[in-house]
Amino acid sequence: MEFTIQDQTFDMQKVARLYPAAMVKTGEGDEVTQISLEWIDTLATDEVEIARYAIFIHHTDNSVSSFFYETRDALDIALEDLSVQLG
Repeated sequence: MEFTIQDQTFDMQKVARLYPAAMVKTGEGDEVTQISLEWIDTLATDEVEIARYAIFIHHTDNSVSSFFYETRDALDIALEDLSVQLG
């Protein structure tokens, strides 16, 4: 099965992990780190600064593809499209 994100096509058999995340500022310059959307939705305070959102694909060859979105709405649209493709 294949799926496409931002005009890039992937073979699901070559995907080890696929997940969305929020990229939050760490407070160290421009450094950001991945945080789960569940954590953002349930535990984040107003002090947590979200830089952007992303979908990460870890491939079986240990490479990683990253797709970034400026808003949660844009990420949600991409995830909905992905859900339809993987149906």
